[in-house]
This record gives sequence, C-alpha cells and structure tokens, in this order.
Amino acid sequence: MKTRVNRSSLSQQAIDLLRGQIYDHRLAPGQRLDEAVLAEQLGISRTPLREALKVLSAEGLVDLQPHKGCFVTELTLRDLEEIFPIMATLEGRVAHEVAAKRTAAQLKTLDVLHDKLERHAAAGDVNRYYETNYIFHDQLQECAGNRWLQIVIGDLRKLLKLSRHHSLRLEGRLTASLAEHRALMQALHRQDADAAEQVMRGHLLAQLDALRELLLANEVVHG
Repeated sequence: MKTRVNRSSLSQQAIDLLRGQIYDHRLAPGQRLDEAVLAEQLGISRTPLREALKVLSAEGLVDLQPHKGCFVTELTLRDLEEIFPIMATLEGRVAHEVAAKRTAAQLKTLDVLHDKLERHAAAGDVNRYYETNYIFHDQLQECAGNRWLQIVIGDLRKLLKLSRHHSLRLEGRLTASLAEHRALMQALHRQDADAAEQVMRGHLLAQLDALRELLLANEVVHG
C-alpha cells in the first residue's frame, strides 16, 4: 500500500511538471518525448512516468502512438476550427446561465476581475491580461454552478491552452477582447441572458479568427 501511494504521488508530480513544460512550450508542439531522458530529468522511474503520460494523453496534451513513441500535441488550424465553435456554444451557455441567475456578490467578483482586465489592457500587459482572463472565465463557470458544463469545458480548456495567448498578439486583438468583455459585463448587469450568450459566443469565435489569421500568416512567412 505504501509503495502504491508513493508511486501515485510521483506520477502526479510528473503530470504537473510535464503539463507546465508543455504549456510553456519548453516541450515544443510536435516534439518526441524520450522516456529515458524524461525519467532521468524528473528523477523517477519509467513506471510513474508512463502513468503520467497516459493521463496527459487522456487530456489531449500528448499523443501516444504505438511503435512510434510519445509526442507533444500540436494543434492544427483544423483542430482549432473544430474545437472553438464547440467552446463558443458551451461558454455561451455559461454566460446565459450566469446572466439569468447571478447574485449581487457574484457580479461584484466579476466586476473586480474585469477592472483588472481594464488595467492590464491599458498597460499593454498581454501576459497578465491572459492570466486574469483565464481566471475570469473560471469564475464565470463557478457562478453558473453547472457542474456538467464545468467538466466538459475544463477538458477542452486544457487542450486549448496549448495555443496559449497567441491570439492576443495579433494587432488590435487585445483592444477588441476588452471591448467584448465590456459588452459581456453590461449584459450581466442588465441580466440579459440572450445578449450575454451572444456576446460570449462572438468572443470565442473572434479568438478563432485571430488564431486563424496568425497561423495563415506564419505559413506564408515560413513557406
């Protein structure tokens, strides 16, 4: 029993470390992962490492290919075009539910986060804007109180985090994102559920448009 608990702990630590390296692109998209090298770097045996890779595979962050090895997932434009409309529908529903039943205390919490977005955008701080935006969407899901939406969205957000905040690097996107958040907050204050849903759907699809433009431009540059 003791060995099993320790192994589980090692596996979870490996999951957290590898997930962080994948999100930070220290493990690059498409990179083949060498189990022997990773095990040595993490100071663990291959057994907990393989358990960790199975979990990351289930999250979509790595691709385990029989007889070929393990590779860091690389989201293609097609992947993004398939995932974002689903996310737009799900997060749109979240916004609808929050607008319909939010409390004054919940609205105040969202207002505080939105104020931080305003400050980060004014400072042109993309990193802090992204981090606060991520928290804002988490809080919005908490306010909705729909655990099924949280489960499904949570899984997809882990995957989409691979694209990180690249969309905010597109000229004008940070300003546009803030404008979309302002419109959302106005709908939440009015308790206009339909408007909140429409704004959120548009917000997610605008992110897709920005990523598409960036990816296509990158293809032109690199031929």
